[in-house]
Amino acid sequence: MKIQVVMLIAKQFFKKTFNTKGLLALFLVFISALMYVTFNGWNAFENKHHSIENHQDKARKSWEENPDKHPHRMAHFGTFAFRVQHPLSIFDSGIESYTGNSIFLEAHRQNTANFSEASLSSGLIRFGDLNIAMLLQLILPLIIFFIGYSAISSEKENGTLKIFYSQGLNMKEILLGKSLGLFFVSGLFFIPGLLALWSIAFIDFEGVHSSLMKRVVLISIFYIVFYLILTFVTVLISGISTNSNRALLSLLGGWLLFFIIIPKTAQVVGNSLYPNLSKIEFRAAVEEEVSKRGDSHNPNDPYFINLKDSILVANDVKDVNDLPFNYGGFIMSKGEEQTAIIYNIMHKKLINSYRNQNSVPNILVVLNPYLAIKNLSMGLSGTDFNTYVSFLNQTENYRYKQSQYMNELQMKFISNKAKSSEGKVHVVDKEYWKSAPKFDYRFISISNTINNQILGIMALCFWCLLIFFSIVKFSNRFKII
Repeated sequence: MKIQVVMLIAKQFFKKTFNTKGLLALFLVFISALMYVTFNGWNAFENKHHSIENHQDKARKSWEENPDKHPHRMAHFGTFAFRVQHPLSIFDSGIESYTGNSIFLEAHRQNTANFSEASLSSGLIRFGDLNIAMLLQLILPLIIFFIGYSAISSEKENGTLKIFYSQGLNMKEILLGKSLGLFFVSGLFFIPGLLALWSIAFIDFEGVHSSLMKRVVLISIFYIVFYLILTFVTVLISGISTNSNRALLSLLGGWLLFFIIIPKTAQVVGNSLYPNLSKIEFRAAVEEEVSKRGDSHNPNDPYFINLKDSILVANDVKDVNDLPFNYGGFIMSKGEEQTAIIYNIMHKKLINSYRNQNSVPNILVVLNPYLAIKNLSMGLSGTDFNTYVSFLNQTENYRYKQSQYMNELQMKFISNKAKSSEGKVHVVDKEYWKSAPKFDYRFISISNTINNQILGIMALCFWCLLIFFSIVKFSNRFKII
């Protein structure tokens, strides 16, 4: 195989396609759509980012401006935690529109995330959020199929394929040359999309700038590999088809099957095989389990009566008033600990049910490169399911620590003689509210993201090897007429 011949065929295909009148119109339409979604993505991100920062600051200010108060009342006053969007959500919004972005944090109760964009929008959002990644994942493959469906089939119909053979060329060189030529043409479309992606990397976003460039580089590499696979598959389909019409129908059918039907069907199958509890059912299940273990607010609860007796014995006193710490705060801390353990167990089961649902389309990434690039794009953009679960875990961890901090204040500063948390006598100085740590949300590291998406990376590598093997082993079996 001669590299010069392959490059000559690629150059000839690029020139021929580039001079096509319809390509310019298609390119202008695509670039216009790309500019629109990029501008819209930037605008939406800035608005949401400023809104989240503003609301988070207000929530913290409201917390710190509370007057001197009993710690238990303060624990129930609670605060809000908001999910900061990753800058790369401009590129790929993933499941951002369908997940809540704020959680109310309070003692003894784990609330769910609320105020998702989907819940506040019309049903049209079910068709997907228009963004740069959607154009690159769904629309551009269709354009590549339209450009390259006749790459070899037209040569068969015109009889020029025989001339190539008579000049000493073989099918392997022709397939590689046409594929590279189609890849260069597709670069006219995906390079502007990747430039829009790279524009995000040069903005200094606090807390993520150090890893932003690495994420952008990885996303770019994976998309380039994805388009290499698409262009080679397109030319292979064109080569095995008897005419251009069959090649086009095969590619369009493949696009409909692999990009639309399989992903949607896989999700429906996953939901059917692994049903999950609704929000109300989950809350009811948690409360039922908590009621079985004991109620820290009920002084006559058997579990906490036994705990009381053991504490009195351990401290060698006969009455809780003689304990060196506030007994009510101690009971609240034990109740909080017990509730948190139950919730975490139940929540883990719920998350596992969602993971099982997602396992069906995730397994199919081996057979479907679209699902592979989709998962990799969302994961590296910080907009996938794992990122959302990380936010939920971080908020629960923060809520628990904050509640226990209030319980520690009660144990340390409130007298056992206090009969209730009402009034202005048994209170803690408001300066302690400011000492409570702020919620600091952290995105999943790149290494963890790679580990979560290792199957998608292997799938892209598998498709590259499969295509290379097909060209090497079966190219000579292609018919030239």
